[in-house]
Parts: sequence; structure tokens; C-alpha cells
Amino acid sequence: MPRPSSRITGITPSGKDGWEVHFAAMNRHQAGENIIMLSVGDHDFDTPSETVEACVTAVRGGFHHYTQLPGIPRLREAMAKISTRATGVPTSANEVIATPGGQAALYAAVQGVLDPGGHAIVVAPYYATYPGTFRAAGAGFTVVETVAEDGFQPRAEAIRKALQPNTRAILINTPNNPTGAVYSRKSLEGIADICRKQDLWLLSDEVYWTLGGGEHVSPRALPGMAERTLVINSMSKSHGMTGWRIGWLTGPEEIITLLISLNLVTTYGLTDFVSRAAVEALEQGYGVKEIAERYAARRNVWLEEMRGLNNVVVRGSEGGMYVMLDIRAVEPDCEKFAWAFLDAEKVAVMPGASFGDAAAGHIRISLCQPEKVLKEAASRLKRFVGDYGTVTESKSA
Repeated sequence: MPRPSSRITGITPSGKDGWEVHFAAMNRHQAGENIIMLSVGDHDFDTPSETVEACVTAVRGGFHHYTQLPGIPRLREAMAKISTRATGVPTSANEVIATPGGQAALYAAVQGVLDPGGHAIVVAPYYATYPGTFRAAGAGFTVVETVAEDGFQPRAEAIRKALQPNTRAILINTPNNPTGAVYSRKSLEGIADICRKQDLWLLSDEVYWTLGGGEHVSPRALPGMAERTLVINSMSKSHGMTGWRIGWLTGPEEIITLLISLNLVTTYGLTDFVSRAAVEALEQGYGVKEIAERYAARRNVWLEEMRGLNNVVVRGSEGGMYVMLDIRAVEPDCEKFAWAFLDAEKVAVMPGASFGDAAAGHIRISLCQPEKVLKEAASRLKRFVGDYGTVTESKSA
């Protein structure tokens, strides 16, 4: 066949994306093997029934035609109200564009602020799609690693040293996937200072904002930042709607207006009946409080199980849907550890190195299982860590 574009072949240039353990475990699980899946951030419960019924009503009401490119007006209004609450900055509907999921909001943000040949800084550990999203825009990026011993809080000085003449943006994620770290106001003020002085965009992925360990601080609320911050958000985590593909981008009206043209040539608008169900979920807050409480309880259960476990240290893990475990004292190679844990104890976890070098030597635990299952997985982890030397030696013999 004719040669494909470098744009698509360059998104994952190595052909290896770090999710090999998860996909192998998922295949074995679907084939009937009894594997505890702690490797992916998809809820183990259904979307709230009120949201589902709102969607059914909309379908039956005939709302299955084309919609406005930036989102139906009532959806944008509802998203603007949530953005006002989430970021602490009064937000109008014209400062919001609806997208098919948080990933599409991230894609829009990157396309909106970076030209081919431009440069961005990505704070790590990071969500797995970040590098490919920049490559799809033809942009370069430098990864700035946080330090596990700092609880994965970003250091402004490390970011400053990574600046290049063509740097146009910084991308952060708080509460963080994969670490669960919640960036402090001090950390965010340091990053904001760089953005103001260097005239940079700040791309702030805040899809876990309802699942933080305390008050959510958005950098958009800091002095001089509303006009240079694009906030990525989604209903997947907060409202239990992972498969519905509803997200949005919040930012200055001028760039949001320009991004409508991107929707014209990509999504051509969203699904009407899904949009109307999303409106009700946003306006009524279906599931938000319950989901936040559920993950807080699960996090507490897992952290309590880890208390006193020799050679395993919890890092970050104040919010979000994950716990990050430092297993370097047991096995420096986190991918090797994850494969061995899967084979020996039938538990799937993500190697931290999948999310950047900062998380190498760690494993990410997803809290998307009931407390009883999490306790069983923790028990298996304790046994595996205690027997690790014996298990790996016998396997290699």
C-alpha cells in the first residue's frame, strides 16, 4: 500500500506503549482466568440510573439529530457552572467547548496552542496519552520528572531549566494520574510564575478534581492565569460516565471560539441525546458525592492494608482513583515486578515506568474494585512481596 503519514506513524514510534501487562491480563481475564484487575481506571459500577434514564428519555423524545459544533447551549451553560465551581473563576458558556471525552479536550488544547515544531513541557509522571498527543500536533516536548520522595510535587526550578526558545506551553495533571498526588498551592504558584514571566500557556488536566484529598486548587484561579490557562475536564470520573465520551475545555473566549473550527473538521458536534443526559447529570450532580466518597473509602482501605508492609512505600496518593507504591527495595524493574505479580498471584497492576521515568520502580494500583476485592489483592501483594526472591528465582531456574 502507499506510505502512511508520519503524523500517524509517529504517535507511538516505538510500537510499545507500556500497557502490555494490562492488555495481557485483560485477555486472560476475558478468557475466564480469575484475575483481579487493578490496572485500569474504569469504574466497577454503572453510570447512575438517573443519567441513564435521562438519556433514554432524550432518545425517545427525538433528540438524535445534529447539534451545534461547540455543544448544545444548555450543555455549555451547565459545563460553565461546573467550571466556575471547579476552578474558582466565574465562567461563561462562551469560555467552554464540549468535546467527546477528556482526551479530545486535551487534543484540542494542544492543537490550539502549539504549531508544528513548537515545544511544550510535560510534568511527569503523566497520563499515557500525553506524549502521543503532542506528536500528533507535530510538536516536541520535554519531560520534567517530579521526585517520588517529594510526594511527586513539581519543582518550578526544574521546569524553568527545561525551557527552550520555542516553548509555548506547560502541561500538568492534578489530582494526578498515575500517582494520586494533589499539587499544592505553592507548587502551582511556582508554575504560574513561570507562565506569566515567559508568556506561556498552561494546560491543566483536572479530570479528577472531585476525587481530591481536600480542597481542589486550579491554577486558573491564580493571579494573571485565567487568560493563559486551558482546563481539561471530563464527566468520566466525576459522574461515572467513562463510556459516554463527554468532556470539555475551559479557557479564554477568544481561543475557545477558534477551537470551534477544530470541532468542525473532527467531531462535527456531539451526540444530542448523550448531551442532554449530560446536562441533567451536571445540573443535578448525579453520583458525584457518592463516587467521591466511594473512592475516598477505598483509598483509606488500601492505605491501611499497606501500613507496616516492609520494603513498600506509598508515594503521593492523596486523591484520584489510584495509589502509587514504591517497590524499588523489592525489585527496581517495575515491569518485571508487574509481570511476576500477575503470573504468581493473578493480580494486574500497571508498571510505573509506563507513565514516565519519575514513576519507574513503582506500581500503580487502581481503586476501581470493591473494598473486599482490594483487601484480597492487598493480601496477595503482601504474600508476593514476602516471597519475591523465592518466586523469581524458581521461575528463572
